[in-house]
Amino acid sequence: MNKIAGLFIAISSFVAGQQKMSLLDCEEAFQKNNLQLLAEQYSINMADADILQAKIWELPQLSGQINAYNPEDRKVFDIGHAKGAQITQLIYMGGKKKNEIAFAKSNKELAQLQFSQLLVDLKTQLHTTYYNLYYENLKLENTNKQLGYMNDLLAAYRIQSAKGNVSLKDEVRLQSIVIQLNNDKLGINKNILEFEQALKVLTGITDDIEPQISDAEAKDILAAQPFGNETELQKKALQNNSDYQYNLKLIDNSKLYSQWQKSLNVPDLNVGVGWDQNGGTFKNEANLMVGIPLPLWKSNQGNIEKANYSIQQNQKNADFQKLNLETKVESAYKTWKTQYDQLAEIKATDLNNLDLVYNGILKNFRSGNVSLIEFTDFMESYRQTALQIYDMKNEIIQSAEQLNQLVQTKIFY
Repeated sequence: MNKIAGLFIAISSFVAGQQKMSLLDCEEAFQKNNLQLLAEQYSINMADADILQAKIWELPQLSGQINAYNPEDRKVFDIGHAKGAQITQLIYMGGKKKNEIAFAKSNKELAQLQFSQLLVDLKTQLHTTYYNLYYENLKLENTNKQLGYMNDLLAAYRIQSAKGNVSLKDEVRLQSIVIQLNNDKLGINKNILEFEQALKVLTGITDDIEPQISDAEAKDILAAQPFGNETELQKKALQNNSDYQYNLKLIDNSKLYSQWQKSLNVPDLNVGVGWDQNGGTFKNEANLMVGIPLPLWKSNQGNIEKANYSIQQNQKNADFQKLNLETKVESAYKTWKTQYDQLAEIKATDLNNLDLVYNGILKNFRSGNVSLIEFTDFMESYRQTALQIYDMKNEIIQSAEQLNQLVQTKIFY
């Protein structure tokens, strides 16, 4: 009785450690819990802080002086007869502050684009992992079904082989199929563990996630078509891809930086007022002070040249990213199309016939109408075909997700 209770507890614990979740459920958990996404958000906050800092002017400077030694009266620290004070403020010239603020705002736009690209990349990773897990679970279910029958059959043959009613060769033939199925199961379970671990990191959910997709939903996903041809997809990708937009924005960013560096060559004014008790032409003298550096040479010329080279570099990088994005979209579209057409050649009736033949072979083998050699040959072929069909379906979805990642807008309907 205790063993039975313990078994129920173990089963309950296993079930409690799993959650059936739709892709939408996973996306909601991802948006709230993903640590990479939450951490990257701070980059935007830091960019906001840089904008705030860029708007702040230098503090006014207050200075003063007192007499250290009065040679006439031979008095040290003659504060009563000689002291003064000044207050000065740095006045930026040449639009320095405006340019610095514009550059800081551009940096924030770059941070936002980086966040958008990370969001797309992680969301794609979530989708691909979710579908990988879904199809690995189907493969496991199918493999377990075959294993259940084959293990029972092998156990019966072992008994008959020990009695001398069947040859050892027949037993070994069955054993080889069981070994292959167990090897398949081992690989599938390894993949499932990896995908479950990846989903936990992406969603922040500690329980194992079981994808919840109905057969109708799975068919709709596989039947989805992109809105246009590869040329239209390339055009959309150039408009929406955050990584490419980031490289375009870098050009503007480097131009703003160059403009800022040029403005730093313009001398700034130091304006202030001062009071002197007894050290000037008049007693209690009030003075206006103006100071400006002498522009004898361009003190920031090196940084200006560096900024100009950065503009050219970013332009070339953007040209490369444009070409790279267009070729990736073209390749991803052709890959999806090839895989879609390949699966489309397999009709639904063919898949149904495969299951019908499988059930028929099992029935006829039990009835003695099919030889062991014919049976094992079919089982080996069925084992490989079943796994390949699941992989074909999964690969179509993976290719569609890659297209989504590149174009970054809804392209399948």
